[in-house]
Amino acid sequence: MPRRRYIVLTGLIVCWLLAGMNSGVANGYDADTTGGAANSGSGQAVEAPVLTGRTGAERLEKAAEALYSHVLEGDVVKARQESGEIERIFESSSFEGLTSVEGINALSGVIVDLKAALAAAQIDPEKWEAAAAKMRLAANSLNHPRQPMWQQYYKLIREDLNDMEQSAAAGKPEGWKTAVSRLQSRYDTIRPAVVISSRPETVNAFDSWLSYAAGISSSAQPPGRSRLLEIVSYGQDAVRVLFGKERDEPALSLPLAPREYGAWGLLGGAFIITALAYAAYRKYRGEQEDLKPV
Repeated sequence: MPRRRYIVLTGLIVCWLLAGMNSGVANGYDADTTGGAANSGSGQAVEAPVLTGRTGAERLEKAAEALYSHVLEGDVVKARQESGEIERIFESSSFEGLTSVEGINALSGVIVDLKAALAAAQIDPEKWEAAAAKMRLAANSLNHPRQPMWQQYYKLIREDLNDMEQSAAAGKPEGWKTAVSRLQSRYDTIRPAVVISSRPETVNAFDSWLSYAAGISSSAQPPGRSRLLEIVSYGQDAVRVLFGKERDEPALSLPLAPREYGAWGLLGGAFIITALAYAAYRKYRGEQEDLKPV
């Protein structure tokens, strides 16, 4: 009898141990499965897929165009939402091969300025539109580096250079200052886009010239007429290189002033005209005599 009890007790203990082991394995499997699913979900939430350069550039331009439309319509809510979308596209995209390091920095700066303009407590339509225009031109330059929209500013900048040249020739420092200020404003709008699709040395050359030309108006002793015209000539060359224009394209130049001939010049001209008129008359008389019947 004691032996039978011993056998039964041993069997119960073995069954209890087996039940505990199966429970532990099941719990461990559930924990691993749950933890793996949680980690997998966490990974998907944190790590977004990286867009290729071309795809990211196309999406960025579409978002920038939509933002510009919302700003022109005065839709504050949609403009801010599109600004967030632009930031997400920029962070999840790799633009390697599409622009230089300077271009990436310029694009990043445009996005930062855009966020600051849209986050301002007081709505300023002019600042909003300026920031949105910069963003649109920059995104377009990234997506279309060979034919960017910013090259449409060539005619406007040529007009500013022409005004500078005329002011220099007429000795009008205020006109020079106004023309330079207007040129600076236009160039500030397109500069990030220019940096994205142009060579750094080309951009640096024009930046240096514009900075020097702007500093002349505030100098104590401004240069003379000939020096100012020479500075404008340098600017014309820098603009041609910046916009990729040919050298033989019509240049900006002032019309030549009419010459002063004086009294002797007028007498000489009158003598030549009289001689030509007399020769023509003699020829006409000769032809009339030849036509008379014999």
